[in-house]
Amino acid sequence: MAGARGFAPGVTAVLIATRLAATAPATAAEPPVPDGPSIRDNSFLVEEAYNQEAGIVQHISSFVRERGTGGWLYAFTQEWPVPGMRHQLGWTLLFVEPGDPGGPGWGDIGLNYRFMAIGTEGGPVAFAPRVSIFLPTGASDEGRGNGGPAAQVNLPLSLELGSHVAAHTNLGLLHVEAARNEAGDSADLDAVWFGQSVIWLLRPRFNLMLEALWTRAESVVADGESDARTSLLLSPGARFAFNRPSGLQIVPGIAFPFELRRGESDGALLLYLSFEHPFGVTRGAPRTIDTAASRQQRGPSIPSPR
Repeated sequence: MAGARGFAPGVTAVLIATRLAATAPATAAEPPVPDGPSIRDNSFLVEEAYNQEAGIVQHISSFVRERGTGGWLYAFTQEWPVPGMRHQLGWTLLFVEPGDPGGPGWGDIGLNYRFMAIGTEGGPVAFAPRVSIFLPTGASDEGRGNGGPAAQVNLPLSLELGSHVAAHTNLGLLHVEAARNEAGDSADLDAVWFGQSVIWLLRPRFNLMLEALWTRAESVVADGESDARTSLLLSPGARFAFNRPSGLQIVPGIAFPFELRRGESDGALLLYLSFEHPFGVTRGAPRTIDTAASRQQRGPSIPSPR
């Protein structure tokens, strides 16, 4: 688990150090369907480069449990447009069980800002850099926090590869100032990662996913000293959607991330649940996705706020 150890080995630690604790999942560009919007805002590990639409807020819960250690992580995130797709603010709360005698408790708090530089008016390419800061609210001596403030930058790029396939690429950096381990030793830590995902739109409201995440992350080994570890995480999964007349979209998902190392694998279970709904707009107002496919169906029109 991440936290007092900095970035300790294990699937959950990799997720904290990179994607899961940093920001909520973002939007996948997909064509509209007659019975409601397609699945959106719902990748698990590799961030997509789409912000929330104007007037739409999202609440995301993610739960990861490691096999073997018994460690687990619950993350709750909200994302808000400010006021439209160009700018987005979000925050993340963590509740962590590191699998140690310290027991479960609150982890560090993440505050996120993302700027959608490319793709607000639709199209096959989107790019949305994100900056996050982490407040050291978790108990570092019990393995639930980093022990020092952290800053993170992620560069997500999203591509539509036809009408049934989307690909998402991430490059990210994280720096923790004066991180601490359980023994109280302190050192600055750095992490870098590269992520790639492929989403198969098998149905408008049912998708298959394959995500890969490579990381090189440091952990505190002594006062003023750190050690780096490299890992590769693969995660097959699926997601599906329930659309309500009010405009509420409910998206559950499941994935099985596992870490490849020395010819062996260390796996986990990931459960995902998202609620996305309008605020400050007429309830039940139709939501549209301005992609190349949707523009062709509608014919010439004024570009949407996205």
